[in-house]
Amino acid sequence: MLLFSANLNCLFTEYKLTDAIRESAKAGFDAVECHFPYQTPTSEICFMLEETRMPMIVINTIPGNLKQGEKGLAAIPERRLEARAYIDQAVHYAKEIGSRNIHVMAGKAPTSKRCNQCFVDNLIYAAKLVSNTKINILIEPLNQRDTPGYFLTTLEQAANLIKLTGMNNIKIMFDCYHIQINQGDLLENFERHKNLIGHIQFSASHDRAEPNDGEVNYPWLLNKFKELGYSGFFGAEYFPRNTTSDHPTEKGIKWLKQFKL
Repeated sequence: MLLFSANLNCLFTEYKLTDAIRESAKAGFDAVECHFPYQTPTSEICFMLEETRMPMIVINTIPGNLKQGEKGLAAIPERRLEARAYIDQAVHYAKEIGSRNIHVMAGKAPTSKRCNQCFVDNLIYAAKLVSNTKINILIEPLNQRDTPGYFLTTLEQAANLIKLTGMNNIKIMFDCYHIQINQGDLLENFERHKNLIGHIQFSASHDRAEPNDGEVNYPWLLNKFKELGYSGFFGAEYFPRNTTSDHPTEKGIKWLKQFKL
């Protein structure tokens, strides 16, 4: 059976974070993930994760100023100290709540040697901080349609960066939505990089909404990923279509039972 994680920056957003964890469990999810949980005390997160018996799969480093369009700092040489402060924060929080992964966000930066080296250095810094834990560092290629100017855009670039770090606890976040837009050929791209993939996310590729509609046949694809050796959770990172509902996630959650059959 496939295992699914609810991304709580997209789903159950009408609830406070701890209540969203409980609602995810009630809906049938097996785990949760959250971009920026830092305003919620770790003790409250731990209590709810224990109550629901669900793990936290991923948290992100703070991306900088979201209102100004910032999407991370780790590849921006002028923001090195800020980037490392956010890495320190994420590592501390992840250890407290038992998160299995930390996504270190690269940011918007040119693909120059200087920015490349900055990102590599910051990834090494992060990987060393979690070297004696079960936490992995994740990097994620984002598509250029939604996030123009983002430093990391392809699986090949991600694989090369990991090779340059020389660290074995840095993995790729394989977001089917982003990969489909930027590169397509999801199954072939997964198989080519499967040894480096630490987490998979998915949503409808045309509108980033519920995954049971659109050009990708996810029930078939996710099972293929599992057949090829992926044993982790599949992160549902989508925005519900029914935005007029008081509980939009619940209105579109039928796909979850269908995918688990």
